[in-house]
Amino acid sequence: MDESRTGACLCGAVRFRTHGPLREVVYCHCSQCRRQTGLHYAATDVARERIEVTGEDKVRWYRASDEAQRGFCGTCGSALFWLRDGSEKISVMAGAFDKPSGLVGGYHIFCADKAAFYEIDDGLPAYQAGKPA
Repeated sequence: MDESRTGACLCGAVRFRTHGPLREVVYCHCSQCRRQTGLHYAATDVARERIEVTGEDKVRWYRASDEAQRGFCGTCGSALFWLRDGSEKISVMAGAFDKPSGLVGGYHIFCADKAAFYEIDDGLPAYQAGKPA
């Protein structure tokens, strides 16, 4: 069975298709994710060879830290990807997938850095920093 899923940015200039299983959704509450989206990131990931991107020339990359960069649509600004240097996987924003995505929540990270205006009360595991190894 082909576990294929599709998605896009808000304006449709960037579309993608993933093939194969995806990781559960991880919710990141770090200050970088909050500042980019206004809330938190909700992302899954996929092996880089298992994603096809149409409109890749519209994707702009921002080096957010010494170890990773964030990909977004250069036309509408939609956050789409997060890529750690040297990783064989790419994180894809869960909200960019077309419905039904079949994605399920997994856990929260960097909860110590979350904004004060909301609570994490969905019952999923919540870690003060990254998920312990």
